[in-house]
Amino acid sequence: MQPLGVRIAGLGKYLPERIVTNAELEQQLNLPQGWIFKRTGVLERRYAKHETSVSQAVEAAKRALENAGLSVDDIDAVIGASSVPQQAIPCTAALVQRELGMPDGLSACFDINATCLGFLFALHTASQLIGSGFYKRVLIFSSEISSLSLNPKEPESMCLFGDAAAAVILGASNESFILSASFKTYSSGSHLTQILGGGTLHRPNLTPPESDHNLFHMDGPAVFKQAARTMKPFMDEVLLKTDWSYDDVDFFIPHQASGHAVQSISQHMGFNPTQTIFHLPLRGNCVAASIPLALTEAYEEGKIRRGHKLVLAGTAAGLTLGAVALEF
Repeated sequence: MQPLGVRIAGLGKYLPERIVTNAELEQQLNLPQGWIFKRTGVLERRYAKHETSVSQAVEAAKRALENAGLSVDDIDAVIGASSVPQQAIPCTAALVQRELGMPDGLSACFDINATCLGFLFALHTASQLIGSGFYKRVLIFSSEISSLSLNPKEPESMCLFGDAAAAVILGASNESFILSASFKTYSSGSHLTQILGGGTLHRPNLTPPESDHNLFHMDGPAVFKQAARTMKPFMDEVLLKTDWSYDDVDFFIPHQASGHAVQSISQHMGFNPTQTIFHLPLRGNCVAASIPLALTEAYEEGKIRRGHKLVLAGTAAGLTLGAVALEF
């Protein structure tokens, strides 16, 4: 692909107030002390209490707009990039437009669902639309409340996930660029991460025992094995398109899948620990919000600065691999 002159002009996040510690979950699930950190790499995570998917997204969007020095009148598209919508219809982006007080008809709204890679797909889609001149400024948000669908029968995955939202404002630029993007799906792994319910096969109004179809299921070890097998050659292709070496990358921002996954696969691909943004221990796996949340917090901490070469990448249910290389 040709470099696209687009810039992440603003970043924002929202974290629910409720902090859930490992000690709380270990007592709740009757697990030995230290079991959760050993298995997941997570120390604590946030769970929504009074928040909704929309309210989280709105707070993150407000902060992204403030960071960009823009108002709602400056946005001509809103893209929701979350794994689960607030309701079946309309798209969550339309609800966020309303709650932000954006003028009717001034912006278009739609959602993209690619589970943990939703943000990267939205970033890639929006950059193409901005590059073509179709839109000028796009608000992208990922807002996740996965705590509502976790399965207590699968304690490892139940203890892994956290709730959060993150948002970015994307606009045209002649100083920042998206240099490469790639996505590949290996559907032989589609059964490894899924929620069976909520669609036309298993409807939302199920009763026990079929109601378990509405809970999250993941075969973590099998997902890790497939990802470990495919990510290295995939990342080699991504960097080849940018003409970067692994050492040229200032920061690698992976999906915070699990402690073992981030550390092992990052090093296997060729990124050293100082290059890798790792915030899973205090956040957990925040699904689609994971990558933009890590990006936002690294920016707020002063790690990431304008001109840095970044690679955002990860895996999602499907099994899908995705990566975007950009000059921030």
